[in-house]
Amino acid sequence: MPFPRANAEMEMKRAFTLIELLVVIVIIAVLMGLAFPVFSSIQNSAKKTQAKNDVTQIVIAVNAYYTEYGKYSVPTGNSDDGYVVGGNGTSGGTIINALRGLDLTSNARQIVFISPPDAKDQTNPRAGIKTSDGQFYDPWGTPYAIKIDANYDNQVPNPYSLNAGSAALRSGVISWSFGKDKQSDSVPGPASDKNGGTNSDDVISWQ
Repeated sequence: MPFPRANAEMEMKRAFTLIELLVVIVIIAVLMGLAFPVFSSIQNSAKKTQAKNDVTQIVIAVNAYYTEYGKYSVPTGNSDDGYVVGGNGTSGGTIINALRGLDLTSNARQIVFISPPDAKDQTNPRAGIKTSDGQFYDPWGTPYAIKIDANYDNQVPNPYSLNAGSAALRSGVISWSFGKDKQSDSVPGPASDKNGGTNSDDVISWQ
């Protein structure tokens, strides 16, 4: 009778199809494993580009404020050589709100010097403004640091003098991000950077 042989052939075809599916699944898993590091690298590169643009815009906005008002938006009476906000310093919300035209005390004309979007996730802000504190967060979830020449000598201390230039920078304002690891080996960052103190993942406005 031909039926048992036909059934056996059908079972062999089914088994072969299952093997093919397993092979395809394994191939896809391998390709995904190879593609993930590349995708992660591209994603981090895009975040660095965004952070570089953001710190540049902050510097432009602070300088535009200075041009408009003839002074920097720092607390009254503060004359530190390099007043620092954001990052691991004091909150940068006051200065950012002034630059956004939201602080009538510091920006009576309500001029919008910078207009970053609100962070999509307010509980874990990334790449935008956290509305509760007004700070501007980088793509990795840390507020951008801003250092301003509060004593008007046209220089600010370089927070990366160990590995990114001279001890003082001839500038009225600088801004930076602590990068993916959210740490820096230099003041005002934590004591130890995960990248061995090289700050290779940090994004700075002056280079």
